[in-house]
Amino acid sequence: MELLGAILGWCLFGVLAGGLARLLVPGPQPMGCLGTILLGVAGSFTGGFAVWLLSGGSPLQPSGFIASLLGAIVILVLANRNRRRRI
Repeated sequence: MELLGAILGWCLFGVLAGGLARLLVPGPQPMGCLGTILLGVAGSFTGGFAVWLLSGGSPLQPSGFIASLLGAIVILVLANRNRRRRI
């Protein structure tokens, strides 16, 4: 039961961080709800990795909301840049 709660918590956190990142980055982002969740969760680990580089600890750690949001924005900008190059 604890595992289900943790997974639901990560999904909610992912929706919040990913959705806010999608609102802050201009231009179209063709992804659904699952893509937004994965963007937020990946942003959390990217932000956690950046925090690890600055302060130490575990390299794959979840981070706070601000670092998660910044990580999601970085991933979204890089994905948009790669998509424009392919077109």
